[in-house]
Amino acid sequence: MPSEASKASDASEALAALASRLPDGFRFGTSTASYQIEGAAEEDGKGRSVWDTFTALPGTVKDGDTGAVACDHYHRFEEDVALLRGLGGDAYRFSISWPRILPEGTGRIEPRGLDFYDRLVDALLAAGVTPLPTLFHWDLPQALEDRGGWLARETADAFAGYADTVAARLGDRVHEWITLNEPFIHMVFGYALGTHAPGRTLMLDALPVAHHQLLGHARAAAALRARGARAVLASNNLTPVRLHEDGRTDADRAAAAAYDTLHNRVFTDPLLLGGYPDLDAFGVPGDLGGAVRPGDTEEIARDGRLDGLGVNYYNPTWIRAAADPAATGGLPFDLAEPPAEYARTAFDWPVVPDGLSELLTGLKERYGDALPPVTVTENGCSQPDRVVGGSVDDEARVRYLAGHLGAVADARDAGVDVAGYLVWSLLDNFEWAEGYSQRFGLVHVDFATRTRTPKRSYAWYRDLIAAHRAGRKA
Repeated sequence: MPSEASKASDASEALAALASRLPDGFRFGTSTASYQIEGAAEEDGKGRSVWDTFTALPGTVKDGDTGAVACDHYHRFEEDVALLRGLGGDAYRFSISWPRILPEGTGRIEPRGLDFYDRLVDALLAAGVTPLPTLFHWDLPQALEDRGGWLARETADAFAGYADTVAARLGDRVHEWITLNEPFIHMVFGYALGTHAPGRTLMLDALPVAHHQLLGHARAAAALRARGARAVLASNNLTPVRLHEDGRTDADRAAAAAYDTLHNRVFTDPLLLGGYPDLDAFGVPGDLGGAVRPGDTEEIARDGRLDGLGVNYYNPTWIRAAADPAATGGLPFDLAEPPAEYARTAFDWPVVPDGLSELLTGLKERYGDALPPVTVTENGCSQPDRVVGGSVDDEARVRYLAGHLGAVADARDAGVDVAGYLVWSLLDNFEWAEGYSQRFGLVHVDFATRTRTPKRSYAWYRDLIAAHRAGRKA
């Protein structure tokens, strides 16, 4: 039986081997989102967001949880920046709360909101961490939702104005921006299925949300570049699509292709190929129900051009043909259970590291030279973490991260320009409709006291980053 010293030596060698597979200049970091960590929901003039409204409705969130306090990052950001400094990563992806800056979505600017992000950016730079802000991570000002939200074309212009306001204050120090986070998930969960804010249940009639988010991205990107931005990205949740193990008919294959189009291509093709994919499988016209006007797709491709693509990956999606499309709201597919062979996270998501390399190489095959450098802007897993004796031994998360970083290295070996990897998440946080029941953080948060406790995965990731730097210098 190996000794503890032997195990430690083997682990150190494995870490160094993984670090050596990633090139000089590869960026490591973590991600968070404003509503999930900040709290201070009604402080310093912040306006109401759709998530403030949604969580106040009975039955929308597990255990009736809200993000009113969350991790209290608004008051504890210096403590969290110290954790980032200790981790040694290159970049920190956080999101800016739109209603904290513009309480009504447009018009009056709240200076105390800008002051907060000003202090955060300065603290990050002092810690040697590159700030990578996301402008929209789902917390739309409620005032804009009252006027139609992302179903309304005017929201795209409001988003551009908000981007300009933020860049005017931070653009002298922030040079890279992400406009949108997971526009597909926001459209589907927020507007089609109603399981997220704003809670609408429009099914395919939600597709104008896709176009208005993309139009907003393009107009925000133009505003950011006018303020001197060097790089503009957008991040989306993407998934490799696999046939259910019993699904091998032509109908199953057509269903998988339809799902791939909806999930992976509706938001990516317009940015990289200049137009929307064919949505005939859904009975949807090319103008997405009248949302697309002349010149829109050209504007999205031109002004919304990407300097990098953010990819959020958690698992593949298994698909089979819908047994009764009428029962699925006109969708030609059914989501199927993953094969039993895969381990599951606490969220019951399958752990499939090779799905990430499959996804990344698939992007290269589909888009070729049009694909910009890719950053994995979210990847992580929920585990049932507990503090025992002052520490958290989340060995399963360590294995998860090692496996997925190995998949990134595999994709790079296959010729994909993957520029960085950001773990979701720095902190345990408010996990949307699941409240505080799911823990994704490298750092444990006691939601009664807000005490932070770095987990074993935090130490592993810190050591990997250090090994990578040491290897590049050798």
